[in-house]
Amino acid sequence: MATTKRTTKPPPPPAAEPGDCKPCGGTGNVPTTVRVGRKRRPVGQQDGLCLNCLGSGTDPDA
Repeated sequence: MATTKRTTKPPPPPAAEPGDCKPCGGTGNVPTTVRVGRKRRPVGQQDGLCLNCLGSGTDPDA
């Protein structure tokens, strides 16, 4: 009988602190979908600057 490979789930990301920006979670980067071709199909994601906090990672309304 073949053995099965079992993997564990990675730990969840740390919870956002009260002063952290909501869209980026305090990192300053947000994922941006990259689209290519005539029909503009999505092929991946790249990091983009968070426009809410402008990369600082702190909530501007706090």
